[in-house]
Amino acid sequence: MFVEAIKKVSEFTRPIYTITREYNSDFVMPCAATMFFVNELGVAITCKHITEIIAQVDAVNNQYFQFKKEKESLPISNKFNRKLRDLEQKYRYQENTTIQIKNTFIDCVDKFDTFEIIEHPGYDLAIIKFNGFEKLGYKNYATFLKDDSQILQGKYLCRLGYPFPEYSNYKYNLEKDDIEWTRGGQTGTPRFPIDGMITRHLLNGNEIFGIELSTPGLKGQSGGPLFDTDGKIYGMQSMTHHLHLGFDIKEKEIFEGSKKKKVSNYPFLHLGNCVHVNIIKSFLREKNIKFYEE
Repeated sequence: MFVEAIKKVSEFTRPIYTITREYNSDFVMPCAATMFFVNELGVAITCKHITEIIAQVDAVNNQYFQFKKEKESLPISNKFNRKLRDLEQKYRYQENTTIQIKNTFIDCVDKFDTFEIIEHPGYDLAIIKFNGFEKLGYKNYATFLKDDSQILQGKYLCRLGYPFPEYSNYKYNLEKDDIEWTRGGQTGTPRFPIDGMITRHLLNGNEIFGIELSTPGLKGQSGGPLFDTDGKIYGMQSMTHHLHLGFDIKEKEIFEGSKKKKVSNYPFLHLGNCVHVNIIKSFLREKNIKFYEE
């Protein structure tokens, strides 16, 4: 049903790769997010919760750099551990604290001097503008739905993104105590579509700001396009809402093979929430960003 649409939308949908590390760990955690381009000028949209992470990269990394400098200056003595604990408290470092973040934009533009982030004040939406590029790494660009009367309960749509990161071109550099991108390893990660039926419109007062789907948006698909069988854009995947169904099972006896055991289950319905196309187009118009609709 969505074969040709996925081919079309894939031309302007791109992943954002991120690697992170937590305090007192050398494990590098990969994760991905999604963005898609709205014109031929190097302008894309994604979720605000994604750009908020991108925006804090320098602050997080610089703080860890300062921490390391202070740690290295601590005198080796019987008071070292106490002084280190004091330093950890100063920087608010605990086991699960993220101390390093690095991002890279994949196949967006050949190079760029800077990029600009413009975040929506009320909704999970942001614009990313690349500056100083010479050649585009994407083909084509989004065409947004013009007539929102087509957004009706029961209509089937699809989302595209990068929820299962398989890239491995990164490592922890023990000598530098740093995480870094490498030339070796797998550089790509597969795109992943998921379909769903429109179940409800999401309201903020009288304003429709979102589209709810009968299936979840997967982690990593945030910022990915919501589209129909023609590849026309209806919105952007933002989050997944979890509704408790109330069909709880508590310590029910079942057989596992020949053995009896008790199980409990608390089922939820996972529904994808997408930013509505009208919110996206209104924000692009407000910021004088060129886009296409049909």
